[in-house]
Amino acid sequence: MQVTKNQSANQATTTDKPVWFITGCSTGFGHEMAKQLLKHDYKVVITARNTDDLNGFATHDNALILKLDVTDQAQIDAAINTAEATFGRIDVLVNNAGIGYFAAVEEGEESDIHNIFNINVFGISRMIKAVLPNMRRLKKGFIVNLSSIAGLYSIPSLGYYNATKFAVEGLSEALWQEVEPLGIKVMLVEPSGFRTDWAGRSADESKQEITDYAATAGKLRKMLRDVSGKQPGDPVRAVQAIIKAVESPQPPHRLLLGNDAFEAATAKLKTLNAEFLAWESVSRGADYPKYTHLTQ
Repeated sequence: MQVTKNQSANQATTTDKPVWFITGCSTGFGHEMAKQLLKHDYKVVITARNTDDLNGFATHDNALILKLDVTDQAQIDAAINTAEATFGRIDVLVNNAGIGYFAAVEEGEESDIHNIFNINVFGISRMIKAVLPNMRRLKKGFIVNLSSIAGLYSIPSLGYYNATKFAVEGLSEALWQEVEPLGIKVMLVEPSGFRTDWAGRSADESKQEITDYAATAGKLRKMLRDVSGKQPGDPVRAVQAIIKAVESPQPPHRLLLGNDAFEAATAKLKTLNAEFLAWESVSRGADYPKYTHLTQ
């Protein structure tokens, strides 16, 4: 592990400003969030699988740079212990580490499917379980889980990525009901397309392409690759919005980011509502019929 503090890792310090711990800081939201927080004098634990990507933070007094692969429980435990020993606590955990995967459902390869779930879902679960004991002890804390509009709205070619983000949504909904009574807050962040090089660097794809899906999954796969670097979303504004929401006295459970995210989410709600109402009588009719007691 690389520690850039001018103190040993076992000398805990305290600070009035929240201590942030961010996963997946090599690029994108994680990298930009670390920059923005350090600009405002927060203590920040900046992590990545490859710490060479974090050399730009090495001279900052408030930065603690740690090697972290969220699929490795030993690295997670070591990083959490070092962060808490150095700064005294972790106030805000940002689960940002994640990857994409382009494939029609039939095209998906087992090793790739297991890998994306291991990072995007089980990685978040591991991190949450690692920070909660101290947050529960302190009766405070904030967990930010990076989901996606893909956690609410599916499109062809992203079925397995969608599945991981839907899983993060379900996990987070249960989590906030469990920990909010203990003083701990939880927020899902649901961005649409941002210029984070997600499609260019952080997304794998199936090695096989089935021609029957060329007009659906194939078309969307190509479009998402081509638009990489030209998305409408600004990562700086996105990160500022996340920080603002965390600092709010009444943060949302879900934070949509980007016009496309807002439009897609509200359209999905309308579609669901219309379909539910259209089939309401069938849905309600699936219960046992009401009956009259024999004595009546």
